[in-house]
Amino acid sequence: MGRNGAGKSTLLTTLVGMHEPAAGTVRVGGAVPHRTRPRDLLRRVGLVPQEPRELLCADTVAAECTAADQDAGAPAGSCRELVGRLLPGVADSAHPRDLSEGQRLALALAVVLTARPPLLLLDEPTRGLDYAAKARLVDLLRALAAEGHAVVLATHDVELAAELAHRVVILADGEIVADGPTDDVVVSSPSFAPQVAKILSPLPWLTVSQVARALEATA
Repeated sequence: MGRNGAGKSTLLTTLVGMHEPAAGTVRVGGAVPHRTRPRDLLRRVGLVPQEPRELLCADTVAAECTAADQDAGAPAGSCRELVGRLLPGVADSAHPRDLSEGQRLALALAVVLTARPPLLLLDEPTRGLDYAAKARLVDLLRALAAEGHAVVLATHDVELAAELAHRVVILADGEIVADGPTDDVVVSSPSFAPQVAKILSPLPWLTVSQVARALEATA
């Protein structure tokens, strides 16, 4: 987390080899990202950018899936199976530009996940999503984490961080200014505290679901 220009997107793109670090070192699964062939890096880390359409260059969902299978060296149909799980009912012939924001995000996720990278990066994943689509994304990311993927989000969405993250790192001008368990970090600054925490402070709740569970326990 952090304000615009803090370095969040730069950090994520450095992890997938799009930027060479100006100082220090970066390793992903033992590899130096900017010196690793993209096809080899796919099996270590995948990035879904702020604009999922940046990953989607084919004219149909089917063509996107075929290209994803080939790039990942995955069996034919692997990406389409993921799309079926994430986007049930979307036709092979649908053009990615005709999909909603949430559907494009799901298609881009399927493309990235075809290579089964152990590290998944998402840059502002709730941008443009309605509440229902955001809830589905939260469920999906929890399931991926349960399957063993490490998931790193860059986000301004304090409610998403409170709902989903185990750990929060706050950046400013490329430097780490806070790092720790979500419950501790997001309430340390009014800028990064969710609405529930602001209203109910100093009680230890960050989300509506936490408050609901607490009420059920005392009913």
